[in-house]
Amino acid sequence: MSNKAFLFDLNGTIIDDMEFHAKAWYDVLNNELHANLSWEDVKAQMYGKNDELLIRIFGEGYFTKERMRELSVEKEKQYQKAFTPHLKLIKGLDIFLEKAYQQNIPMAIGTAAILFNVDYILDGLHLHKYFKSIISADDVAISKPDPETFVTCADQLGVSYDRCIVFEDSPKGVESALRAGMQAVVIKTYHTIEEFSHLPNVLMAVDDYTDPALQQLFH
Repeated sequence: MSNKAFLFDLNGTIIDDMEFHAKAWYDVLNNELHANLSWEDVKAQMYGKNDELLIRIFGEGYFTKERMRELSVEKEKQYQKAFTPHLKLIKGLDIFLEKAYQQNIPMAIGTAAILFNVDYILDGLHLHKYFKSIISADDVAISKPDPETFVTCADQLGVSYDRCIVFEDSPKGVESALRAGMQAVVIKTYHTIEEFSHLPNVLMAVDDYTDPALQQLFH
């Protein structure tokens, strides 16, 4: 078994794209589905699987599974079209990933995104070689803040939960890590550090991967 592992959320943690997700959801929810939500309402609902989000807003049984799948893909296509010109890693992550790779630290992706979006990012940025495990919305019964996503990552990597460090941008994601018995590094792309104040498993909060404090994770 490896001594440690790095588990990464995807959106907002590997790429800085949460504003684009919010805009796509805002458009679909309000202009197509007439949910009449404020920007802050949309932002607050943006966690977990796409179908979980739709059920939280509209209620169980409002949409068929097929319709939720259609809406999910429609929203992701809208997001991808807007974000593609901006597709790049968060600053410093290329060097961080390569260092972990060279030190044989196993890494995984644990995300609530559907595989359609996971492949869009990993293929577009040529990242597949770094990640031994990829757990998407399609691989778990319940998404974050349930711990299943990160527990499954750790199980596939063969690393004990207390030796996994999770990289996350959202309070729900850090809560998921906490419930899995893991510590977390917060990437401050979309949430303020105050929004994580109730979570005792935060090791540090950084703006990007150039922060020298991250180097201690390699020791």
